[in-house]
Amino acid sequence: MTLPSYMSTVVDAVYFIAAVLFIWGLKRMSSPRTARRGIVWAGAGMAAAIMVTFLLPGLNNLGPMAIAIVVGVALSWWVGRRVAMTAMPQMVALFNGMGGGAAAAIGAVELIRFNRAFIAIPDTYPIRPEAWAAQTAVPLSAVELALAFLGVLIGAVSFTGSLIAFAKLQGWMDRRFVFPLQRFVNLAIFVIAVACAIIALIAGIEGHAFAWSLLIGFILLALVFGIAMTLPIGGADMPVVISMYNAFTGLAVAFEGFVLQNEAMIIAGMVVGAAGTLLTQLMAKAMNRSLANVLFGNFGGGGEAQEIAGAMKPIDASDAAVMMAYAERVAIVPGYGMAVAQAQHKIWEFAKLLIDRGVKVKFAIHPVAGRMPGHMNVLLAEAGVPYDLIADMDDINPEFSNIDVALVIGANDVVNPMAKTDPNSPIYGMPILDVASCKNVIVIKRGKGKGFAGIENALFYADNTRMLYGDGQAAANELIQGLKALDG
Repeated sequence: MTLPSYMSTVVDAVYFIAAVLFIWGLKRMSSPRTARRGIVWAGAGMAAAIMVTFLLPGLNNLGPMAIAIVVGVALSWWVGRRVAMTAMPQMVALFNGMGGGAAAAIGAVELIRFNRAFIAIPDTYPIRPEAWAAQTAVPLSAVELALAFLGVLIGAVSFTGSLIAFAKLQGWMDRRFVFPLQRFVNLAIFVIAVACAIIALIAGIEGHAFAWSLLIGFILLALVFGIAMTLPIGGADMPVVISMYNAFTGLAVAFEGFVLQNEAMIIAGMVVGAAGTLLTQLMAKAMNRSLANVLFGNFGGGGEAQEIAGAMKPIDASDAAVMMAYAERVAIVPGYGMAVAQAQHKIWEFAKLLIDRGVKVKFAIHPVAGRMPGHMNVLLAEAGVPYDLIADMDDINPEFSNIDVALVIGANDVVNPMAKTDPNSPIYGMPILDVASCKNVIVIKRGKGKGFAGIENALFYADNTRMLYGDGQAAANELIQGLKALDG
């Protein structure tokens, strides 16, 4: 089909509109009040960019592209509808990995196309661009070639690293895997991969078997490095890791956009890369750690942890309800356990009963609570909690000393005072919610197990803490019944 000559201008115009929608949508996502509309705007921009791409002059393989889009949309819609909120971090990691893998695949194809002599492509190959020979005759510039290599490297690392993060979050593998000299092994893999790329660039990749081997080795080592880099990272660092790989995927897409000279890919990749980078920095700051320490260091000290004195003291739901019913101020601190129990709706119902009794209620959110950034905010928004009742760590910490009762449900490491008091603790130095300074603390917990970081929580043994054992949703329901019983 022959398209009018002005179609390229139309495509560029739609790409510009899509870019505006990307940026506007991202801005709207910065506030919980407008985040949903922001996602819709950004999604509309992406849909427009995809649709208009089919109008690019000289585009081939439209059938396979359409099939891939239909299959991808159907699968993502089905998965998105079926995945529980507790598994949302895994889904984000998996989908992000697919984006990184796609960017790496684009870069690999461009490198192969740069010199068709790498492989024998039959003239009858079904997916064969009509302009293949012409494109091969005009090789990539040095900058485009370098960006293609960078896109493959970063995209491959994001792909395999995100898959490992997914496996850890899903519980399919240990949260942390270490072995002697691991850092040196990882460094060696990275250096060799980069060396393969540099030698291939210098050699000009003239189609020799050696150059072909360098290219294949580079791609394989990049994939291996993503695995090796993610294996030693502990579960407590997963919010940072997910944000970082999100930034990696964006950068890889942007680099390949430059190679393909596709404005939509460049802008979308840069926006995702910038947003992911900023979010990674915020997550690392919330844990009081540098990104280098997350990737290559140990979380906290490495000595013997302090012994925790005292014992956990249980409380009945009815007594806990009475304590909060007659309190002046109550803070509710949710964590991943609330997500597992799907207790956010019951907790909000309980909070509304307290508010009706004149109790001042706030929800305290730690930046890395849950398994991904914003996890708790999404859960509370799903339950209908008003945004003005949700306070972040920096705002709520000065108020804890004046709060009568803090209700902790499912949170563990983010309220552990050992992060401040024990230099040998694996979470030492991480900013926490100062729940221990409240007058009274009630912790809803299934049992006496440890948190995601695998350490004991000194808060649970404190004199002002009482443990309400049981499933989060069941315990919240018992608290509701306890409040209603007070009113006759």
